[in-house]
Amino acid sequence: MYEIDSRLAEREAAGRPIAVGVVGAGQMGTEIVTQIGEMRGMDARVVVDLDFDRAVAGYASSRKQAEVVCTNDFAEATCAIAAGKRVATSDFHLATRMPAIEAVVDATGQVEMGACVSLDAFDHKKHVVMMNVECDVTIGPILRRMARNAGVVYSWAAGDEPAAIMELYRFANALGFEIVAAGKGKNNPLNLYATPDTERAKAEARRMSARMLCEFVDGSKTAVEMAAVSNATGLVPDIRGMHGARAMVPELARVFVPREDSGVLQRRGVVDFAIGVHPGVFLIVRTDNVRIREGLVQRDMGDGPYYTLYRPFHLCSIEVPLTVAQCVLYGESSGHAAAGLVSECIAVSKRPLAAGEVLDGIGEYCYRGSIDTAAVARAERLLPLGLAKGCRLTVDVPVDTAITYDMVELTRETVLLQLRRIQDQLYA
Repeated sequence: MYEIDSRLAEREAAGRPIAVGVVGAGQMGTEIVTQIGEMRGMDARVVVDLDFDRAVAGYASSRKQAEVVCTNDFAEATCAIAAGKRVATSDFHLATRMPAIEAVVDATGQVEMGACVSLDAFDHKKHVVMMNVECDVTIGPILRRMARNAGVVYSWAAGDEPAAIMELYRFANALGFEIVAAGKGKNNPLNLYATPDTERAKAEARRMSARMLCEFVDGSKTAVEMAAVSNATGLVPDIRGMHGARAMVPELARVFVPREDSGVLQRRGVVDFAIGVHPGVFLIVRTDNVRIREGLVQRDMGDGPYYTLYRPFHLCSIEVPLTVAQCVLYGESSGHAAAGLVSECIAVSKRPLAAGEVLDGIGEYCYRGSIDTAAVARAERLLPLGLAKGCRLTVDVPVDTAITYDMVELTRETVLLQLRRIQDQLYA
């Protein structure tokens, strides 16, 4: 890892901590602000939420206590920051436009909001750390391109599984290993037909949103995260929806390998997930070099030719400040989409849907997320998961059907939809 600790200590000693704006004061946003409060050389100066009380509460657990000013007025907020105070606001523009702020974290989970926050942040030369992976798999390539044109960094967030996988990928790729498979463990039981109602009691016990838990349980989050990895690395889903094979850590290098070697894969170079591994992320790598394989035997990695690289933790929002530092101090990302989409996250009906119904959001009642290659999605005109909310069905749709553009009327013109159209034209 970079000398982030030393560089942050230098910023602290110089009285120039990295000033951060956090958009979204839910569980994740509040944890980010709290963790920044434990660190030298970084300070959360603006917290944004539609609810002022939640924005104020976002600061409550931070060790770095200061007066919190509630305002949507730019001049008042600027004066408050200059006086060493904190700002709580319901207007995200205070985070994206204030001169003191160097980086903005989107912790909203709302695809359209991620588009709006990013666009305004780039326009005002702010780095963007995107926890909103649903937004990234929809318009990540165009956001990355716009950030580079603005001279700032667009990055996934450390702690999320895509960035944790990317850490392993960069390690193995730099060393020249062949990447056979990249994957994550499935932390929650898989129920493709889950709804917020089926998950409500569990969600309340865990003090989280039933919709958010449903997104994990119905497989949408897994599809989103592995599509992000695919778009960054060029690895592809082996089949629609991936295999999701059962395997514990010692079995990974026997399961996520080609069929000719008694695994489940039809090819090398895939993204997938394992049921039975949790928490953590993994890479299956290969080498045919006899000398390297002898060395790996001596390091208790097995006889090969397949080897498992396993990261047994990902700390979600607690790690996010490391990406903020990476962006500001080194001008690099923890992971990002490359040019164009390699995989597409698609919407698949959870129940029979009727013509005239308006599709709800990810993790709700109408559809779940799945994954296929972008080439297949283009050929079959599959509706991207991130564009589904608010679309009106023009035909009846049976359960377990991939929804297409031809089955819906798209929602009203939005920033998200416009950016997606530009992206499709640029990377066709």
